[in-house]
Amino acid sequence: MSSSNLHPMLNVAIKAARAAGAIINRAALDVEAVRVSQKQLNDFVTEVDVASEKAIIETLLTAYPQHGILAEESGNEYGSKTSEFVWIIDPLDGTTNFIHGFPVYCVSIALAVRGKIEQAVIYDPSRNDLFTATKGRGAFLNERRIRVSKRTRMGECLISTGFPFRPGDNFQNYLALMGDVMQRCAGLRRPGAAALDLAYVAAGFTDAFFETGLSIWDVAAGSLLVTEAGGLVGNFTGEADFLEQRECLAGNPRIYGQMVPIIGKYSKFAPAGEKAALRQAGINADNAEASESAATEADTTAAAADGVAAPADTQDKQD
Repeated sequence: MSSSNLHPMLNVAIKAARAAGAIINRAALDVEAVRVSQKQLNDFVTEVDVASEKAIIETLLTAYPQHGILAEESGNEYGSKTSEFVWIIDPLDGTTNFIHGFPVYCVSIALAVRGKIEQAVIYDPSRNDLFTATKGRGAFLNERRIRVSKRTRMGECLISTGFPFRPGDNFQNYLALMGDVMQRCAGLRRPGAAALDLAYVAAGFTDAFFETGLSIWDVAAGSLLVTEAGGLVGNFTGEADFLEQRECLAGNPRIYGQMVPIIGKYSKFAPAGEKAALRQAGINADNAEASESAATEADTTAAAADGVAAPADTQDKQD
């Protein structure tokens, strides 16, 4: 879709995303010189995040001064606090990748109107890939229409995810979840930028995506891309009202439907019975592992005893 046919608000969002992308690309030429601070363990912010966000906000509020802003670094400090139009911004999704020179990161901008996402832009400055969507008008990559994949079998699917990294995250639960998925799919990937992961589902590059611990700015733009590309998006139990629930599942309709029964039991919204069954399965697995370890230790002890006795037997025979 040419820029002349785009919704005016989407055009402004594209301008903002490209301005931020230019800042990111300049900084990427010398990432060692970028100043980095740590918000919490494994959660970084750079001067590039801040400068990128500032450029986006200035562009948006210049065009729409009465709109609201919800941004990763500044929250709702800028813009109207009462507007029905709210721009949701992640100025640099994949900051950890960026500061290591790993080229998987993006700018994510979405417009919510009365709580519903209406416009979306995800811009990958390292590849100059521009993903856009307007509600009801389809999803596009570099002005070409995109659709989710047509795969129907989990065993053929490439699926992306993210790993928990904050203190207090349930690592064991997530390892069990990934184990359930890995044995059923062709491959599991962890690129490190949730917004771009969702864009890739929309483009059919991957077949599904799931992750917990996400904020609204991680998923707002990507969720519209997926649905406008013919996919489904929700929480792990398949509920579509997920934006602020901190977990996300997206995929083409057939694979999404197969994923819900697999990962739904790991959701914080799963029925109590399913959670109890999952806990019991974990206990059983731990017990089985302990039994196997004990059996291995017993075998090792027996083997050692046999090894000690052998010379004596040999000596008897020699006598």
